[in-house]
Amino acid sequence: MRKGSGAGWYNIFEEEDEAMTREVVIGLDIGTTSVKAVVFQLSGKVVSESEELITSYYPKQGWVEQDPDEIERLAVKVVRTAIEEGNINNTEILTVGFSSAMHSLICIGKDRQPLSPALIWADGRSSEQAKKMKQEKGKMVFEKTGVPIHPMTPLSKLIWMKEVGYEPYLSAAYFLSIKEYLLLKWFDQRVVDYSMAVSTGLLNAHSLDWDEDLLKLADIQRNQLSEVVSPMTILTGLKEHIAGEMGVDSDLPFVMGAADGQLANLGIGAISPGEVAITAGTSGAIRQFANGFNITEKHDTFSYAFTKEFSIIGGPTNNGGIALQWLKELLNYEGTFDEFTQEAEKVAPGAEGLLFLPYINGERAPLWNQQAKGNFFGMSVTHKREHFVRAVLEGITLNLYQIGQSLENLAGAPDKIYVNGGLARSSLWLQMLADIFGKEVYVAESHHSAAWGAAWTGLVALNKAASFEQIKENIPMSAPIIPSESNHKTYRELYKKYELLVNDLVKHF
Repeated sequence: MRKGSGAGWYNIFEEEDEAMTREVVIGLDIGTTSVKAVVFQLSGKVVSESEELITSYYPKQGWVEQDPDEIERLAVKVVRTAIEEGNINNTEILTVGFSSAMHSLICIGKDRQPLSPALIWADGRSSEQAKKMKQEKGKMVFEKTGVPIHPMTPLSKLIWMKEVGYEPYLSAAYFLSIKEYLLLKWFDQRVVDYSMAVSTGLLNAHSLDWDEDLLKLADIQRNQLSEVVSPMTILTGLKEHIAGEMGVDSDLPFVMGAADGQLANLGIGAISPGEVAITAGTSGAIRQFANGFNITEKHDTFSYAFTKEFSIIGGPTNNGGIALQWLKELLNYEGTFDEFTQEAEKVAPGAEGLLFLPYINGERAPLWNQQAKGNFFGMSVTHKREHFVRAVLEGITLNLYQIGQSLENLAGAPDKIYVNGGLARSSLWLQMLADIFGKEVYVAESHHSAAWGAAWTGLVALNKAASFEQIKENIPMSAPIIPSESNHKTYRELYKKYELLVNDLVKHF
């Protein structure tokens, strides 16, 4: 994953001398629940950060929307705040790199203003359209795109819009993701990187171009979508009023970056063969970089392009920390989230026979069934709160392990596992993860992996870094978590029961 020569990387691997002019880079991460800006030294050390929560709206059961203008305003705000809190001079900033969650969709009018809210990945209004498409054209769509058919994709959402006569769709001049909307507002350009484009379900992953057959399914035109470009595309000409509000120079170069999954792998260093990254926040995913385009016969994992040469393969789950938060609220636990998680320490691995299938929010991988439902199995009168906490944590992790089995069938067994996301702050869960997978687990000191991946992509684009691989020397890491062989043995047996339960219950969803 090399780009350019070694020009300019001579100063990256040394700590910046505070007496000299600093060089910093900003990663702007547009997530599902928040917008974050993180200022990094070139060594990967965090200088400052700012985060603002995004409001989600639920107008109907299964619908999830966000306000694109709110997100754009928050993105400006967090960059400015991070710069101010880090006491950064404009001359010190090399670039801003973009990271973004996938699968959002906004209908845009001729005046380049939103006609609709942003329908985010969690929006399930196109469930019936996705189900029908999977039955009738599933093989064709997946083999062209590498994107499993699911209500999360803009392709499914567009078909829903067409079938119900959704007015913003009928009037739209363009269809954009939230990331593309920011670029349109800030640079007056309609561009999209490979990873964000392929995740729409409309891009042919073989040619990295919009696919005419898929455009016909959605009944839209090529000119309604953005130009597909490399993640290292440099954007200049930031509008003066945006630059003023953001607190940067208008000639500051911004770099396209990619989707948050690819950049989270990059930002934690999981970029070589055998290196797997697990993200566990509200939702979760397990991913690995690979050469070219790779799909499974079962259609249970994705293959999303990063560059022309490399893609990321893996599977996402809807059910990460959200399942634990649900249980905390259900039990009216008044302590902190960390205190609630620690309840699981009172119980041995296996939660004394209590098993949890974590599909409380529908599911993407490995089931790709938005109608999936969560289940507790093996409940007994002796089970207490701590058993349920441990069972939920184990269910989340066994689900990730099951997705990992599909990935292993495609790419081979992992050598190293890297972890990021909110759950990675729990030492108890990290040990559980190491025990279930039976592998050492590596965690970066900073949990801002996607933002660091976006920032590093900017450095590569500007020839301030020699290659993507060089990031491995610029990620401050904590000591690895070593698996317990006895616990791993327990979990191997538990997983057999878990897998049997999943296979038996899936037909009822």
